[in-house]
Amino acid sequence: MQNKKQTIWEKDDEQKLNAFCEDYRVFLSGHKTERENVAGMEEELRKAGAKTLEEAVAEGKPLQPGEVVYTDMMKKSLLVFRIGQRPMTDGLRLLGAHIDSPRLDLKQHPLYEDTDLALFDTHYYGGIKKYQWTALPMALHGVVARKDGSVTEICIGEDADDPVFGVSDLLIHLASKQMAKPASEAVEGENLNILVGSRPLADQKDEDVKDAVKANILRLLKEKYDMEDDDFVSAEIEVVPAGPARDYGLDRSMIMGYGQDDKVCAYPSFRAIMDEKHPEFTSICLLTDKEEIGSVGATGTHSRFYENTLAEVMNIQGCYSELELRRLLTRTKVLSSDVSAGFDPDYPDVMDKNNCAYLGRGPVFNKYTGARGKSGSNDANAEYIAFLRKLMDENNIIYQTSELGKVDAGGGGTIAYILANLGMEVIDFGVAVLNMHAPWEITSKADIYEAYNAYRAFLK
Repeated sequence: MQNKKQTIWEKDDEQKLNAFCEDYRVFLSGHKTERENVAGMEEELRKAGAKTLEEAVAEGKPLQPGEVVYTDMMKKSLLVFRIGQRPMTDGLRLLGAHIDSPRLDLKQHPLYEDTDLALFDTHYYGGIKKYQWTALPMALHGVVARKDGSVTEICIGEDADDPVFGVSDLLIHLASKQMAKPASEAVEGENLNILVGSRPLADQKDEDVKDAVKANILRLLKEKYDMEDDDFVSAEIEVVPAGPARDYGLDRSMIMGYGQDDKVCAYPSFRAIMDEKHPEFTSICLLTDKEEIGSVGATGTHSRFYENTLAEVMNIQGCYSELELRRLLTRTKVLSSDVSAGFDPDYPDVMDKNNCAYLGRGPVFNKYTGARGKSGSNDANAEYIAFLRKLMDENNIIYQTSELGKVDAGGGGTIAYILANLGMEVIDFGVAVLNMHAPWEITSKADIYEAYNAYRAFLK
């Protein structure tokens, strides 16, 4: 381990630390969904002169060291390559993070009226404490795809002049039965309905028109987005906490924001591959979707998207064969850039103090995650950990190691085991978070910046 007496605040240039974290805070505020993350990062890639995979394939000539090529999967996952000095067949350095976060999703037929109130019906996404999502200002983010092929982006609730939405909660005066329930049952998933209106449609010829409030909401959606009720069937609209990420604490040492699991690792990973311009090995930044629900589907890490794209880039470089692809995977070193649970002094009973992560003490190596005896976890081998310890020490990186709570306290997983299934050397390495999966999560600026430094050292 590093010198325990030296803190990241003392070691690093505080001006650079604060500047990096402010860039992160602004990006986090403006890119709350996986689609918005991909769109924002692709804009940065274009500004930097990176090529799309399609452009590189069309050119038909090998990429040169330092060149960047990228592609996305259904606008929800992103894969970025920076070509290294060595041949690709010597192995890769991969940073893998996810850009989806717990939220509420609108159902396919969400809009209804009940007792002169218009509401959206939702289905929660990922692991949440449902009671945390009530009585908060929420925003709507997403897209509406129509039968004619057009797609309209929706974002309501983020500008100062925008309305906001929310899930109502039962007043304390009448909540005796609710308060007697276990926390997991105090608010049911089917009751996470979003209140969106109460004004009936004006100038109705038929005073007995059914669902006049719903009709008024549909009128507003038609006027602003040219959207019909049936268009919800082919829409993806997410309900997320409204408002920007903020500096947290009197000393402004932390950041409070929605979706820091796992954008607090995804953003430094992306910046690392953008800023480390001359890596020895070809570098990859994999930013994936669906981790919060098992990494499933075409945009999740279980997809063949990564392998297919790797095969394409190998082909551009003139070194593709199925056997070489398989060999290359086993020569690849990976940091699964995912968050860890930060120690909370209000809840010490779930943590082993000698084997947990603390805010402000640097990014965290989790040798394994999982639950019930490491079930569902990658378990990194000792030799790889020794390699990384040496690398961190040589680059003066302050870091820590952790488990995800006490052995029988619970558990969780990341994308690490999926990449390890391909024969790669993998370990989880990310930022400690308080309030994980709550609408507003807390991280240390020191950890964010040191994670960025660590990711650059890994790629370099």
